[in-house]
Amino acid sequence: MSKKRYASVWDAIEDTPAEAENMKLRSALMIVIKEYIKGKGWTQAEAAERLGVTQPRVSDLMRGKIDLFGLDTLVNMATSVGLKVQMRVREAA
Repeated sequence: MSKKRYASVWDAIEDTPAEAENMKLRSALMIVIKEYIKGKGWTQAEAAERLGVTQPRVSDLMRGKIDLFGLDTLVNMATSVGLKVQMRVREAA
């Protein structure tokens, strides 16, 4: 049995490179938003109001339910609290 190395867990578990990249971006955004909320000391209700979503939606974010969030939703949430999202595209190695 050979051991294959992956750059990311998403590369290992997703079916296509496109799906893996999407998950990498979504997870990175979720982590940043979650840490931002924690850093501000907001309750989930406060965060929901500022993010323009419901409290259960914030709960899903805080619990890492990545399958419930698309990139566009996460970008909207980040920008609603004053975060700037940038993207860098380069050729694959």
